[in-house]
This record gives sequence, C-alpha cells and structure tokens, in this order.
Amino acid sequence: MRMKMYSDEDRQRQNGETGESDPWRPPFVRDFGRIIHSASFRRLQGKTQVFPGHESDFFRNRLTHSLEVSQIAEGIADRLNYVYDEALGDRKIDSGLCAAAGLVHDIGHPPFGHNGERALDGKMKMYGGFEGNAQTLRILSRLEKKAKYDEPVDGDVRAGMNLCFRTLAAILKYDVEIETERPEATKPKKGYYASEAKIVADIKQKVLGGTPVPADTKFKTVECAIMDIADDIAYSVYDLEDSLKAGFLTPASILATDDEMLQRVANEVTKQLKDEIDETISTQQVQATFVAIFSDIFATGETKTLDAEAEAKTSDVEDERQQADIANFISAIRASRDLNMDAGKRMKLSSELVHEFINDVELTINEEFPALSTVKLVKSTRIKVEILKQYTYLSTIYSNRVKLGEYRGTELVEDIFDALEKENGHLLMPDDVRKQVQDAGEDKALKARHICDFVAGMTDRYAVEFWARLRSDAAESIFKPI
Repeated sequence: MRMKMYSDEDRQRQNGETGESDPWRPPFVRDFGRIIHSASFRRLQGKTQVFPGHESDFFRNRLTHSLEVSQIAEGIADRLNYVYDEALGDRKIDSGLCAAAGLVHDIGHPPFGHNGERALDGKMKMYGGFEGNAQTLRILSRLEKKAKYDEPVDGDVRAGMNLCFRTLAAILKYDVEIETERPEATKPKKGYYASEAKIVADIKQKVLGGTPVPADTKFKTVECAIMDIADDIAYSVYDLEDSLKAGFLTPASILATDDEMLQRVANEVTKQLKDEIDETISTQQVQATFVAIFSDIFATGETKTLDAEAEAKTSDVEDERQQADIANFISAIRASRDLNMDAGKRMKLSSELVHEFINDVELTINEEFPALSTVKLVKSTRIKVEILKQYTYLSTIYSNRVKLGEYRGTELVEDIFDALEKENGHLLMPDDVRKQVQDAGEDKALKARHICDFVAGMTDRYAVEFWARLRSDAAESIFKPI
C-alpha cells in the first residue's frame, strides 16, 4: 500500500488535546492561527534583521523577513505540487503548513541578532548553551503560554503552543541533541536542547508512524526542507536589497570588489556547501555571478559609440574615443546609482531573482516515507544563492558601521544576564519568571535556562530599556511595567 503524505498521527497535538474543531478549520490551519496570534511572533517586529529598525521604516526586521520566508515557502510548495502533480497524486504537500514553518523559523532569535546569540551562548556554555533553532523549538513546545500537559514531561508541565507534531517537525532542521557542558570556546551544535529531547522523540515517532529513522536517511520533513530553502532565498535576495537601499553596496562597488574579498566569499561558500556539493568555488565564479545579475542593469544605460565618419578621419578618432569612454563611464555610474535610488528597479531585481530561484527547486519523492521526501535547488542555483548570502554577510554585516551597533548589543545582553544571575537577581524580573527562578532552587542549570529564556525573548528596544533601568543615568520610570 502506498504511504500517505499525512496521517492522523501527524495531526495529533503535544498534550493529546482532542477538542473538536469546526470542520472548516483543520489542525494545520489552527496551528497557523496560533502562531500569528502568539506573543513570540509579535516580538519579531522588534528584533533586528541586518539594519536596526530605527534607522528606517524600509529595512526588514525579523517579522517582515519571516513573512517573506513564509510566502516563498508556500510558493515553492504550490509549484512542486503543480510540476510533480502526476508523481505526487493524492500526496500533495500542504503549502499552508510550509507557510506556518516559515512564520516561526526565526522565532528563537534573541535581541541583537547573532551577537545576542553568541552572548547568551557564552553565558550558557555549562548549561546546554544557546542556539537559535533549539530556542525556536523550545518556544513553540514549552515557553508560549497556550497549553499545559496533564502530567509533567521531563519535569515540565508547559506545552507551549501545543502544535501538531507535523508542524513541530517542520521547524526541526537539525536532528542533533546539543551537549549539556561545553567548556571549550566552540560554537554549539545546531540542534535541540536536552530539555526537549522527549518531545523530539515523540515528533519522530508520530511522523514516521513508530518506525525508526532509517540509518541512511536524515530526519528532515519535506516542509522543513522547503522552509529552509525559502529562508536561503529570502536571505540572499532581500539582505542584498536592504544593503542597496542603505547605500552600503552598489552594483559598481560589488563588481569592483577586490581579490581578497572575492577569495573570502569563495572560501566561505565552499565551506558552507561542502556537505552538498563536492566543488571548490573560485573567485571567478563569484565575479561571474554578479556580472550576470547586474549586466542587464548596466546595459539599460545609453552607451556612446564612435561615429563612422569620425572613425574615418584619423585626426578626430582619438578625441571621439575619449568622449565615448567618458560617456560610457558616466552611463555606468548612473545605472549603478539608479539601482540604489530607484525602489522600482530594486524590487524588479528582487522579484526576478526570487522567481528564478523558486523555479529551480527540485523534489525527490521518498516512496517509503513521503514525509521525508527531499527538496533542493539545482546545483548552479544553489551556488548562486550561497554566493549572494555570503557576499552580503561579509561585506555588510561585517562592516565597521554595523559592528559598532552590534557590539553594544552584545554588551547589553551579557550585562543583563549577569545582573539577573546574581543573588536576588530574580527580584528584577517579571512575576511569572521570578517564580520560575525561585522554584528552580539550587538547580543552577535550570535557573540559568529560565534567565536565558527571559533575556532571549526580549526585543532590541526592551533590552535597551531594561539595561537602562540597571545602568543608565536616565532610567525608565518605575511606573512602566517590566
């Protein structure tokens, strides 16, 4: 018998909730609603993507980025269902579930982006560390105040949003339990915390119908793979668009990139793709990628060519050639400037790139376990997406102007954590978090995790205001709630 794409077990919820719903609201649709209306989702509007939100209303934040990922993921699923209609048959991919995964894929990010993540991980090295994907699962399955278990699961009665097991599987990008103690100065493995290990075991059991994950197969559902690709597409295209708008990059500056930067990008792309593509990326490939992207933009400018009559008169040739060179140079500068200044041209470029990338997604159906069917970009497009990602990251996010702001964020997060971890530091926290820390008693690891959860949930602005209460000469009013 041919396996279905979705089973009744996929639609079961963490705590076994069986309350009847309206027939027009199937379980995955209800999950989408729970996500949209959650506090953690709303807080994404106050968390930085690349450029701080107070700099311009144009720049993306974690919320708008997540909305874009959600839409792209839904579009990928819709296209795959159309292109692979005959092969999928009645096993179509639920595009709404892919959209839900896109909405929450970044919900575990702390304030101040990756710098906040590194700051918290430094404080949590001996207690399981901090990792964004693990925090996402923890928020969805534990921290959101939607539901509880009848009996504690691993000593915790909280059931988070109480989502369907297949929805939780759609954000489980890395099937790796993060080690509890990590004294060395190494990055944490991407995965999930030990506190959610039982939940992950339940997810895999429900999605695979009790069958163990095959030895040669990675547990990553088709919806999760689609969300992951959508995230890469959004990063590669829209971070570039924001950087062009900000003036951090221009087509001219990108095409004039020095050899050292090109080599750094090539090395990083090779490193990131080593498990997918057995190929060393060259600086020529990096250059060729941007020439292909921007060639049409420069081609739209008017170029001056030598007049035929002037060509025939040797005395006039040199003068005409100089004038042509100058005119072509000015045309190229204008074309480069126009992409920074003209929102319509930027949006057109972004739209064309996203459309191209979505059309290059391929599906391989796993007949034994349809849920684990694989989705990937064709090789050449996968390289192109990663080049765009890494170039923007290295040239913009590592720029001194951005780093200065991030440095302050790192210091703020560390300072807040230190204050809360001290004796009686729990008295500085909201009542519900204060009680959790008190109830942890002498369990240092559990106490640290509660503090970490509280700090990680802060928006950038809330973190600045909280720190101001601790350190600033112009602290917030005591009448403003914590």
